[in-house]
Amino acid sequence: MKEPCVYILASQPYGTLYIGVTSDLLGRLMQHRTDALPGFTRQYRVHMLVRYEPCDTMEQAIGREKQLKRWHRQWKINLIESENPHWVDLAVGLGLPPLGQAVRRDGC
Repeated sequence: MKEPCVYILASQPYGTLYIGVTSDLLGRLMQHRTDALPGFTRQYRVHMLVRYEPCDTMEQAIGREKQLKRWHRQWKINLIESENPHWVDLAVGLGLPPLGQAVRRDGC
């Protein structure tokens, strides 16, 4: 999936949230899930994809990311639950293994 998008990760339902932007969602999810990069998502174990929005351009994705980051937490929760009320890990539907299954840093 090589297209600009903004995405929201959660540590668990109603847990810590992270909002990011990428042009390679699957690649970025693998980085998060394998803790390949130091930072917030590794420190707080925020790996579950709960929402993503494809965008036409990277500029549009960055603008949406900035908008969402300014929102109150409850607004973000409402947005997630509007399409994912059970906080299902959407990455599984994109072809990634469920969280908890071993994923090596090399992606195998």
